[in-house]
Amino acid sequence: MTETKIYVGLNDPETGRQLFETEKYINILKGVCKSYKVAFSFSVAQGGYIHEDGAYTQENSLIISLVDTKKGTVDEIARDLCAFFHQETVMITTNAVRTYYVRESL
Repeated sequence: MTETKIYVGLNDPETGRQLFETEKYINILKGVCKSYKVAFSFSVAQGGYIHEDGAYTQENSLIISLVDTKKGTVDEIARDLCAFFHQETVMITTNAVRTYYVRESL
């Protein structure tokens, strides 16, 4: 199986600042994943990166984790989030994972 992560920064590229509360972005993210009918989890992270011009930026990001989701669907979700969050790009990583479930009855 594969685990795919989509990293979406929350700073607006024009102002360099986050325009809305993080909770608003989370609600949009949940709506997008629901509309694609994919199982997902997410986390809120803080990070930084260097622009092509050498400027350094720190921002909040959402990291969406999808397991065994088709590449085409991942790309569509990433494009939607890029557009809805007004980002220049979003980053996608993919890794092979061993997935299993544990159940215990009490």
